[in-house]
Amino acid sequence: MDISDYRREYTRGGLHRADLAGDPVSQFEKWFEQATRASITDPNAMTLATVSADCKPSARTVLLKTFDQKGFVFFTNYGSQKAREIEANPNVCLLFPWTELERQVEIAGRAEKISTTESMKYFLTRPHGSQLGAWVSNQSNVITSRKILDMKLDEMKRKFKSGKVPLPDFWGGYRVVPDIVEFWQGRPNRLHDRFEYRRKESHWEIARLAP
Repeated sequence: MDISDYRREYTRGGLHRADLAGDPVSQFEKWFEQATRASITDPNAMTLATVSADCKPSARTVLLKTFDQKGFVFFTNYGSQKAREIEANPNVCLLFPWTELERQVEIAGRAEKISTTESMKYFLTRPHGSQLGAWVSNQSNVITSRKILDMKLDEMKRKFKSGKVPLPDFWGGYRVVPDIVEFWQGRPNRLHDRFEYRRKESHWEIARLAP
């Protein structure tokens, strides 16, 4: 299937050095708010790329749940493929593909587990069904049928019917501490605007990259 003619020009606007915040988290917050106002579906959806101990890459979509100057946080089962690969190699990459705005943000850094207290704080905000779901799924492991999940869910409903659902000890958050953050804005003729923030000890250096 030849789809080489599937193309369009990017004309929504440009990105200028004078418009950038002094640090990447403040700039990300600005763009994230704009993505939210633009009614982008799941603006917090991001591709998480990891590399295994034997140097094989993998990627999947996860949801950003909080961010601040310390980093970008998502949650998962600590026995999942992504978690196993992070434990073997904590260097990861995040990508926010806000294509409706002709933008993307790439974040490279190190993933580290957050505290149990932080994980508990978020877990308590999850809907009841999602709390149960964390107990049900042995994430990334092979199962023989959907019925196994349904049976386990029924089991968890019975087990926790009389009280709050506790935080599983195999589930929690990771914080990606950024070292490099790139903001990409589409422009006509594929001459896109790209600005990279690179951490230099106590400050960030900003450079324009060729498209």
